[in-house]
Amino acid sequence: MRKKKIPFIEQLGVHTILLAAFLIMAIPFFWMVSTSFKNPDEIYIFPPRWVPHRPTFDNYVELFKTVDFGRPLINTVIVAVTSTFLSVMLSAMAGYGFAKFRFRGKEKLFLLVLATLMVPGQMTLIPVYLILNSLNLLNTYAGLILPGVASAFGIFFMRQFIMSIPDELIDAAKMDGAKEFFIFLKIILPLSKPALATLTIFNFVGAWNSFLWPLIVATDEKMYTLPVAISVVQGQYGEKIALQMSGSFIVIIPIIIVFFFAQKYIIKGLSMSGMKF
Repeated sequence: MRKKKIPFIEQLGVHTILLAAFLIMAIPFFWMVSTSFKNPDEIYIFPPRWVPHRPTFDNYVELFKTVDFGRPLINTVIVAVTSTFLSVMLSAMAGYGFAKFRFRGKEKLFLLVLATLMVPGQMTLIPVYLILNSLNLLNTYAGLILPGVASAFGIFFMRQFIMSIPDELIDAAKMDGAKEFFIFLKIILPLSKPALATLTIFNFVGAWNSFLWPLIVATDEKMYTLPVAISVVQGQYGEKIALQMSGSFIVIIPIIIVFFFAQKYIIKGLSMSGMKF
């Protein structure tokens, strides 16, 4: 069948809107990166300079020496990587159970898990804080990581994807004597790579950018994560715009790298995760 040709005016309109959206998102990002390499005398001049005449790394050096930005960076890496790994694995296990296992009350239990999506996270802050306080987990890595490990959205997302995997593959593996853990490790996980990559991106970005929970749990500056450290820089060094832009750029770099390498899996995972019950 011959494809219908899109009118030139319609193509022009779509491309204009896309270009405008790109500029709206790209210009602030470019300005942030450019400012992070500027000398103080180049920031407030008019008309503004989009490209610094004398690029310098002094802002980044000062950020790690004066503000001690290295410790929050290490904390954020530990929290984001550990939280993402545990959350993705638990979501995959639970999603596999809800998708392929048969047990009494499965549908009601799954609906109960989905019901937690309607509860705002702010409502659980105080109860979770009190629980962690009673367990002496405040100002620890465990306190920063554990509350974000269980994800109702992750369980739902993985269940929807795993449901598309043919039952014949699992039945054949069981006939060959394979145990459940072997089936999950060697069949379910390899076939779920697009969904796992997508969920990894969602969890990693959420954990990396998390601000409110680390601000509440971390009572010591040694346990601050990058978003909290950025707020401290803004409060103590508000007049040093280049210093703030340097910290913001460091926060964004890992997210860009992760998304760049996993974008094809994200598109495939979203397209293959049907919303059927």
